[in-house]
Amino acid sequence: MPLKLTDSRASSILLLIAPFFLWGTAMVAMKGTVAHTSPLFMAGVRLAPAGLLILLAARWMGRPQPQGWLAWLWIGLFALVDGTLFQGFLAEGLMRTGAGLGSVMIDSQPLAVALMARLLFGEQVGVWGWLGLGFGVVGISLLGIPQDWILGFVQGGMAVEPFTLGEGVAQLFQSGEWLMLLASLSMAVGTVMVRYVCRYADPVSATGWHMLLGGVPLFIGSAVWESQQWQQLQWADWMALSYSTIFGSAVAYGLFFYFASSGNLTSFSSLTFLTPVFALLFGNVFLGEVLNSVQWLGVSLTLVSIYLINQRVQLAEKVAAWRAQALNSLAAETVTESLRPLLAEESMERSSVQPLAVEAETEITR
Repeated sequence: MPLKLTDSRASSILLLIAPFFLWGTAMVAMKGTVAHTSPLFMAGVRLAPAGLLILLAARWMGRPQPQGWLAWLWIGLFALVDGTLFQGFLAEGLMRTGAGLGSVMIDSQPLAVALMARLLFGEQVGVWGWLGLGFGVVGISLLGIPQDWILGFVQGGMAVEPFTLGEGVAQLFQSGEWLMLLASLSMAVGTVMVRYVCRYADPVSATGWHMLLGGVPLFIGSAVWESQQWQQLQWADWMALSYSTIFGSAVAYGLFFYFASSGNLTSFSSLTFLTPVFALLFGNVFLGEVLNSVQWLGVSLTLVSIYLINQRVQLAEKVAAWRAQALNSLAAETVTESLRPLLAEESMERSSVQPLAVEAETEITR
């Protein structure tokens, strides 16, 4: 049966924002659970059951199943990149960083999406779009970089202890922020790949299969390398995992890739800047994560970036209309200035002719 996603402009906006709200709140739910489970198991639980739910929904909606080896090849690649790698890096990174900060680092991906969409699909970003992406990168940097680093840099630099290349690489892969950036890159590639996937498969069915298949390597890795995956989980932890699976994965991913397969990738992916806002807000409420003044500035720049990217076409049209109006006004003033001497001369001629006419009329009257 066909599914109508929007009945009004308000519901359309809510549906567009819903994936990012659900992702942000799911990050908070997952962060509250990481102390009682293992990362790969948590990632698999979030992914594979959600894929089953989406496949059941696709069957209920009458969506076609993938056909042919090209469809399954693209779904397999999609599952590896956007399923296994993204969720794996995300879960491992969440063990080492906060929910709000982790969400911020992941949501640096719209810049990569814009670059790839520009190269692969010819999507125009424009001056306002690039300006908005710049604001977004600065905003999430202010949200994610420690305040002491920023203040130290502004006040004259900060001391950095020297280290070897090997030590630097090891530190990177022990860093939650770096793992979140790898998750961000995986998601960016997956967002672009969905266009190719949807050439051979239905977007909703492909989303379900990529989540189900992407969860298999995570469960295998958990069985090989992890232990005590569920023994310490409490009732509240299972509820948090259920929320992350049903709403943070099944509903959020279904909506996200539905819109990404049919809309402008740069504009839609730019809304992911909303995810850290939701994560930081609910992280503060439920986990006690507190924003400092620099991070509040980052939130403000993030919201500005969303406006600039999504309104870039309208802003460009308004600027073009303003320039055209200004040029027309300038041309009219130029014409008026050039005609002013002629009008003045004509006025003088009329004023000199009028007394003669009055005098002639007076003579006739006499």
